Amino acid sequence: QVQLVESGGGLVQAGGSLRLSCAASGRTFGSAPMAWFRQVPGKEREFVATISGSGGSTRYADSVKGRFTISTDNAKNTVFLQLNSLKPEDTAVYYCAAQPNGLYWLYRSWDYWGQGTQVTVSS
Repeated sequence: QVQLVESGGGLVQAGGSLRLSCAASGRTFGSAPMAWFRQVPGKEREFVATISGSGGSTRYADSVKGRFTISTDNAKNTVFLQLNSLKPEDTAVYYCAAQPNGLYWLYRSWDYWGQGTQVTVSS
């Protein structure tokens, strides 16, 4: 049974920082890309960032480029998302995903999902 468990969300003021973690269990994703998406009520799940299995390649949504950083610790089967300079529009439930089978920026391309962690940024 594959499980992805996110943690690290919370309430923060605009300009603040958070670090999200996603721990994978049940199988090793060390050689597979992983990603973070986010979703607000009434909207489609939105791509945030992805990282290659080796950790050597990353891609970001334009809206978070320069503020968010994705990283991975393959030894611990964990992927991180560092959120800096947070804005109220970053408020969302953040999900990690693993095992893409298509275009990485499409949420439908990912096979495995965590339960999500809420990030709320106050103005």
